[in-house]
Amino acid sequence: MKDSVFNSRIQKAIEAIREGKMIFIFDSDGREGETDFTIPAFAVTPDDIRWMRVDGGGLICVALADDVCEKLGLPFMADILHDVESDWPAIKSIAERDGDLKYDNRSSFSLWVNHRETRTGIPDQERALTINRLAKISEIARNSDVAAVDFGAEFRAPGHVALLRAARGLMENRSGQTELSIAMAEMAGITPAMVVCEMLDDRTGKALAKADAKAYAERHDCVFLSGAEITEAYELWKLSSV
Repeated sequence: MKDSVFNSRIQKAIEAIREGKMIFIFDSDGREGETDFTIPAFAVTPDDIRWMRVDGGGLICVALADDVCEKLGLPFMADILHDVESDWPAIKSIAERDGDLKYDNRSSFSLWVNHRETRTGIPDQERALTINRLAKISEIARNSDVAAVDFGAEFRAPGHVALLRAARGLMENRSGQTELSIAMAEMAGITPAMVVCEMLDDRTGKALAKADAKAYAERHDCVFLSGAEITEAYELWKLSSV
């Protein structure tokens, strides 16, 4: 598909992603109402981890495409909890149910992992290593004919990097930061493994207001996109790819 079908803002964001640069994504006012730092997992450095934890303040996660998770054998955390709830009363009482989330129909959380070469897994350097290797194994999984890749040979759980499993395509089941970031990766033609981190307001502790997040992105010369812009571009990309 020709890149020329995208508008200039989406095109600029796609070019930034291909170059391993940070962009910012706001989902929507009617959903979480949050802006996330968003960067390809292959490009993350310890400085990026510091940037996100200091100026973002939210949870640093790695979003993975649904087909990649299938090959790696990565389930949704809610499914794991439901599978064992009969043996553990506390889990039965806390496992996510339909209607629990006020902004969506299910959580995208999967496992939490550290790479086996890390010690505690939490320092900036170690989280960057884990995230880089997640990108690499995702690339191998997507391009491999093998049904599954030995994920456990490289990673251990529990760990300090949260994995998010995208729904099977943007707009079908969810349209959160997980799906929006993966949609951007797919349109950019890179391995669909994206790091996201929510921006919080230091004064209120709540999500940073959209206007403030947009101003922050502009100060750092980064592209700021809304979920609606990405969804529109993704629909066009899907039609153009048929």
